[in-house]
Amino acid sequence: MARDSQTLDLNSSYAYVLYARDFASTCRIALVDEHPAGFVLGYRRPADPSCLFVWQVAVDEKFRGLGLAGRMLDSLVHNSGEPPVRTLQTTITDDNAASQQTFRSLAKRWGNAPMTVTPLFETAHLSLAGPDADLHDPERLYEIGPPM
Repeated sequence: MARDSQTLDLNSSYAYVLYARDFASTCRIALVDEHPAGFVLGYRRPADPSCLFVWQVAVDEKFRGLGLAGRMLDSLVHNSGEPPVRTLQTTITDDNAASQQTFRSLAKRWGNAPMTVTPLFETAHLSLAGPDADLHDPERLYEIGPPM
């Protein structure tokens, strides 16, 4: 799903399985008729355990439009253990309008929680150097919460 999304950075299958194991309480998978339809990977920030960082959200193309991303995010905000989630963070590139809308909608559902967007990682932080450099777009930090 991550590969097919054409917007997510790809990692090894080992990384995804390890992430889901070590951070199971802050990850979700959506099933439709027993078929994997989407996933969310996140973790509690060590410096602030009430802050949930969402690393990746993906919904298989054939299951888009069903509200799966929103339901998985809602589940994480409301049911990912203690302490309660007071803020949620994620990073999004400027060209990813779908993700921007997903998180704006989450803020609205979460009691019209405030959302701020600030620079976090620029192209120079994320891109490999050299003649065959793969330039990575800047990642903006989206922070939502606490809820009103």
